[in-house]
Amino acid sequence: MYCILYYTVGLALFQPLLAATVVQVDEDYKTSNTSTDFLYFAYGSNLLKERLQLKNPSAEFVRTGRLKDYSLRFGHWREDFNGSNSWHGGVATIQPAKGEDVWGVIWKMDKSNLISLDKQEGVKGGSYSPTEVTVDTEDGLVVCRTYLMNNFKAYLTSPPYKQVVCLGARQNGLPLEYIKKLDAVETNGYSGPSIMDDIIGFKPTGNPQMESPETTSKKRNPFLNWLYWLS
Repeated sequence: MYCILYYTVGLALFQPLLAATVVQVDEDYKTSNTSTDFLYFAYGSNLLKERLQLKNPSAEFVRTGRLKDYSLRFGHWREDFNGSNSWHGGVATIQPAKGEDVWGVIWKMDKSNLISLDKQEGVKGGSYSPTEVTVDTEDGLVVCRTYLMNNFKAYLTSPPYKQVVCLGARQNGLPLEYIKKLDAVETNGYSGPSIMDDIIGFKPTGNPQMESPETTSKKRNPFLNWLYWLS
């Protein structure tokens, strides 16, 4: 109850910061086939701006949206997966599921980042395949690029991966009921280093002072710092 109250109050306080970064969607941006930009629908770790911009600096928040008749799943493309990926557990994909919804974020990105985004999603290695989906938003339907996992096999995700997804959902104001569903996702209990360290700034430096949460938290933006505490 208190977490929901803190979230609601905090989101109200930080909403002006979010609103200042919103990219207006006119008719030219209701398709992903423009000359210099494309729209990308994120539903997993790339919900979090700081994670997406690690490799794709052009990403700009457009708005949130809902993909109807799909469900969010966690797993891997390898039959013999043993948790030896950079997240140490299953990662997100979407699958058709009548009557279910997947909420996510629409990002506007420069086409120069198509290569880096495809690389992040493992397109060349056959991990994911790019596809176009029609996302339902407050301003109507928007066509976006997204990615579907190939040869999906269900595996539990790791706590760091789940945390990034939940942070991104809170950061962008996804519906509370959907966030509750994300919070309830079961994990494999992994504890150890992951990409999350790069995102929040806990990079090993050999200097204990630099590695302390008190020190590194000062380097985060206020909104991410608050979300990290809330999670």
